[in-house]
Amino acid sequence: MGKIICTGLGPGDPDLISVRSDRLIRAARHVAYFRKAGRRGQARRIVEGMLAPEVREYPMEYPVTTELPFGSAEYNQLLASFYDDWAGRLADLATTNDVVVLCEGDPLFYGSFMHLQTRLQGRVETEIVPGINGMTGCWNATGIPITWGDDVLAVLMGTLPEDDLLRHMQSADALVVMKTGRHLPKVRRALERAGRLDDAWLVERGTMPGQRVMRLAESETGECPYFATILVHGHGRRPELEE
Repeated sequence: MGKIICTGLGPGDPDLISVRSDRLIRAARHVAYFRKAGRRGQARRIVEGMLAPEVREYPMEYPVTTELPFGSAEYNQLLASFYDDWAGRLADLATTNDVVVLCEGDPLFYGSFMHLQTRLQGRVETEIVPGINGMTGCWNATGIPITWGDDVLAVLMGTLPEDDLLRHMQSADALVVMKTGRHLPKVRRALERAGRLDDAWLVERGTMPGQRVMRLAESETGECPYFATILVHGHGRRPELEE
């Protein structure tokens, strides 16, 4: 019996892959990874030059990404069937081989592998290797601490309705907004309504080639890349001498 090993790849820079994941990826004979149809895939790009010459690759191509509303029944059906199919294919392969599944960031932090993991439980042995999540790479790119003392950090999805974004932005000390992309104008409006736009930073392609770090208020108001994160740093308790 083999097993399925999901390796966290970190935020994008290959140098930020853990030693354990690096070792497993280089030794792998069967490697699977998610990607959009017609694209090479970010996970595959990160491991370029690391795979063994004889490795067999299994690109898992999403049947839909942004073509349908993510809350629609059709979207849910397509994705559920996709995960069901690949869980079965990987489980069959793992009856005789170890399979390494590549996952950007940390597999258990909004990672696609979670949808496979729930379907694989009780069918095949699985192992998960943690990775540095993408937002960690982004706030380090700003060079500013994201939280201090007892700050409360909220991690939000740009796909949320504007009023939900506003509610969380008003209640948390520090903010991370992921899945920004075409939702940037909505996120920007919510930050402005919350009175926090001037404190927000936009990090595009954090730790990757082409990284850009800028004040959100000084950026263009249109869309941004899929790999873009908005940050609002906390300003909480910290020990300081009184003058």
